[in-house]
Amino acid sequence: MNQTTLNALAAFPEQLEAHYAAIPEKFTNWAPASWDGIPSERFMPVEQVCHVRDIEIDGYHVRLHRVLRESNPTLPAINSESLAAERSYASSSAEEAFAVFRAARAKTVRLISGLTAEQLSRTAVFEGYGTLSLRSLVHYLCSHDQQHLAGLQWLLGKIEAARAGLPR
Repeated sequence: MNQTTLNALAAFPEQLEAHYAAIPEKFTNWAPASWDGIPSERFMPVEQVCHVRDIEIDGYHVRLHRVLRESNPTLPAINSESLAAERSYASSSAEEAFAVFRAARAKTVRLISGLTAEQLSRTAVFEGYGTLSLRSLVHYLCSHDQQHLAGLQWLLGKIEAARAGLPR
């Protein structure tokens, strides 16, 4: 795996925490009147953190291991909105979610760092993405990370507009 991607994956937990820390405390469970234009899933700030945690564990950990163990598996997408409701993301602790996520991401980076070129070339079919290699899957994970940093920045933009009394 290329070092740029590995570095980005390893740095993401700290970046996510910094972006979340920029959200004023009274807005961690805030939702805008309109979600038009959000570059990530339509989740409030605390829900963004819980989503990233669960996609890491229930999504990418499972997907990576299946691609390594199975011959060309089909990897289902996860219904993130249902998961958020089932797990009560809105009432969750961001601090607890961050702790679990940091450990999960460290595990992910260790796994990916140890893969051979042959392993990275293993294939799967990912619902919504089509046929891909394990290497592709890692890039999609990195892309997903960036979407959530952008989502938190987008929410900050909406929060600042709301604080200024501008139409939401």
